[in-house]
Amino acid sequence: MNGYMIDVQGTLIDDRDKRPIPGSVEAVAELKRRGIPFVLVTNNTKQESAVFRAYLRDLGFDFDEGQYLDPLMVLDTVVPPSPVAAYGSEKFLAVLRKRGYTLDYENPAAVLVAIKPDFTNDEYARMIELTLGGAKLVGMHETSTYVKNGRRYPGVGAILKMVAFATGRDYCVVGKPSPAFFEEALRKLQAQGMAGGFGAVEIVSDDLIGDLAGAKSLGMHTTLVLSGKVASLEEVPADKRAYADRVASDIGVLFGVRTRRTA
Repeated sequence: MNGYMIDVQGTLIDDRDKRPIPGSVEAVAELKRRGIPFVLVTNNTKQESAVFRAYLRDLGFDFDEGQYLDPLMVLDTVVPPSPVAAYGSEKFLAVLRKRGYTLDYENPAAVLVAIKPDFTNDEYARMIELTLGGAKLVGMHETSTYVKNGRRYPGVGAILKMVAFATGRDYCVVGKPSPAFFEEALRKLQAQGMAGGFGAVEIVSDDLIGDLAGAKSLGMHTTLVLSGKVASLEEVPADKRAYADRVASDIGVLFGVRTRRTA
């Protein structure tokens, strides 16, 4: 029996209004009804895991606790509670404080980068200085772009690469597409009865670079949905299209629970 890893933002819920994309609730329900192993793999960092799970269930998504994974659930295995220079939304900073991290922009153990639409040049400069000073550079995930109010901003992956290029230092990633995150998701699929490794997994996501490229390198089957970051294959450079084994307009069409959209 094969299994699915399913992205959330841009795949199940709309990036703008955070409501279900048509057909997405039904797609998850169909997997549940048929007993097909699946795990929702989200890069959510703005809310505690339990709070975001509850929000998704309130939207109508039917899944168990073992069918969900986000970076906050594995953060302390990469960066244990310690002084960190954290960059992201106020909600993300509040979550860190609640988890026992202290914010330190002078002598942190790590520079921890999440997402927000209004990074400043001063913040980028501080990230560079702290990384050069020996702080570990860590991304909560490695998304290529961040969509807010219909506009696309540099994602955490783009920011990490910029700081790494400026400093000559490497970085590590907590959430997607880090192998450690995907390995934890794989264990959740195997706990549901899926036999085999990454070759038995199909990942469905709207993020070709931030999700599918890394998943494909591990041997997963990859499906790109055009309901989020990428609106058309014409936006994708020809040499990057091979990251997607197949393409669907949205997850409802993919699982046959929604009529294909017409122009």
